[in-house]
Amino acid sequence: MTDTPDTTSIRDAVNQHLARRYRAETRFQLAGLSAVAAAVGILAVLLGSIIAQGLPAFTVHQLVLPVQLNAELVDREGDGSEASLRRGSYSRVLQEAIRAEFPDVSARRDLRNLFGLYTPLNSTRLMDEVLARPELVGTTHTFRMPIADDLDLYLKGRLVEDRTLDTAGALTAQAGEDGVLVQSSEPDFAGLSADITDLVNAEARLLETRAEQARLRSEDLTGTEREDALFEAGRLAADAADMRARAATQDGWLVLNADLPSILVEANGTTLRLTELSSDGRRARAETLLGEAEIDAREDWTLYVVDTPESRRRVSDQAIVWTRALSDRGRISHDFNTYLFANADSREPELAGVKGALYGSILTMLITVALSVPVGVFTALYLEEYAPKNRFTDLIEVNINNLAAVPSIVFGLLGLAVFINAFGLPRSAPLVGGLVLSLMTLPTVIIATRAALKAVPASIRQAALAVGASKTQTVFHHVLPLAAPGILTGSIIGLAQALGETAPLLMIGMVAFIADAPTLGLEGLTQPATVMPVQIFLWSDGAERAFEARTAAAILVLLALMIGFNGLAIYLRRRFERRW
Repeated sequence: MTDTPDTTSIRDAVNQHLARRYRAETRFQLAGLSAVAAAVGILAVLLGSIIAQGLPAFTVHQLVLPVQLNAELVDREGDGSEASLRRGSYSRVLQEAIRAEFPDVSARRDLRNLFGLYTPLNSTRLMDEVLARPELVGTTHTFRMPIADDLDLYLKGRLVEDRTLDTAGALTAQAGEDGVLVQSSEPDFAGLSADITDLVNAEARLLETRAEQARLRSEDLTGTEREDALFEAGRLAADAADMRARAATQDGWLVLNADLPSILVEANGTTLRLTELSSDGRRARAETLLGEAEIDAREDWTLYVVDTPESRRRVSDQAIVWTRALSDRGRISHDFNTYLFANADSREPELAGVKGALYGSILTMLITVALSVPVGVFTALYLEEYAPKNRFTDLIEVNINNLAAVPSIVFGLLGLAVFINAFGLPRSAPLVGGLVLSLMTLPTVIIATRAALKAVPASIRQAALAVGASKTQTVFHHVLPLAAPGILTGSIIGLAQALGETAPLLMIGMVAFIADAPTLGLEGLTQPATVMPVQIFLWSDGAERAFEARTAAAILVLLALMIGFNGLAIYLRRRFERRW
């Protein structure tokens, strides 16, 4: 039997329709895969940026100094008692230890800069070590303390742009009336002179362009605005002319200043900073920053260039020279940053840690778990298994669903008005924070528990009642164990959300600066504390650049806690899951 033309046309139409449907399905699958790939890519970029920014905070450069714990300084009374040891001059002990490394430093301003290599708060840490081991009095003790935060960033390569240049000639340095005259047998300074001249001319051209733009803008203005634009144009033109003058050599010498890259000559423990460069590329004038000025025909020397001008960074050339000298002497070690986990918050970034916020989060979450989970589960049990279906219970269900959508800051306002103002509970305490987060988490726990109870088949209840079990026995012996995976999963996800909340805790004062970690116990529930999200918020607003890395590191710690919570939820769901 042959196909008729009508049958053939119908078959062709069906095939075309199927082909279009398959193509549409393929496009839909590709769109879905593209969406998943985009989401994973965005997440990877986000996590990658946080990890890259936070990793430096997990390491620290420490000064390793031998300190002389002389009895006349640390044990004023001479009896070795705790009161006597607490009155010791530990700051002076540290100052003498760092001065022993640079005995030539004597000027008051230089000493102040030298003592700025570390924070004075380390004297308290030294005192704690002596109190823990009184037998250290009268001995030389190796004390480790974090270097200043800006210098730590410098050693990690995150503060300045710098480079080390190879040299070819033999270096000679002699002190004279105009400073130290530095000479090389080869034109080792020629490239630096050309680079600085090009840099100054480029900045001058930029200023001239801005001046011309301001002048052109003034043509469309009148009155005071025109005068301001012309004044700005004149100022920028004057700055450009000053830049041009800097690039021009004076009597064959190019003058260097704090607005230009710093050029340091390092040779055999001596460091000189160049102040002028000769046009022949072989000579320079310098000043001594470390060691002796006299250098006699040394071939093993280097040029260290800090391209970031001294006027645009937080650390001076002198501090950099001292730091490099300490590193060469083995007085600086690069270690894991235990301070990040062993210390509470601090105004000094190198000593700031998450211990206080971590303890505060633990205490706050203990209160949240103790209140929200039992109350939420039993509320859901009553509404789902015992409560009659009437308008009153319908009103309760509607209000619970509405509370789940209320912004979290509203719960913070409620906690401020009720728990602090009305009940007089302590501000910035884990107890109040736990109560506020419990109110916020309750709707989530109730809704998740009710959904888990509804998922239990009615046949389970009917079978239990058929063999003589009471209503309560049916619920607690059969329904509740079978609903446990869903209840645990919903509760843990709700608690993980509470762990990451910030807004409600800001309203009850947990944004305060807390220098001491609360006690992990009942007494810690009423002690001042903060939590991890608030700590991240505080550090993100810190003025010091070192807080940027610590903010990212705290985010990683919080993410690890939340991943742990969600991982626990997955494990419990699979552990107690029942199929029927």
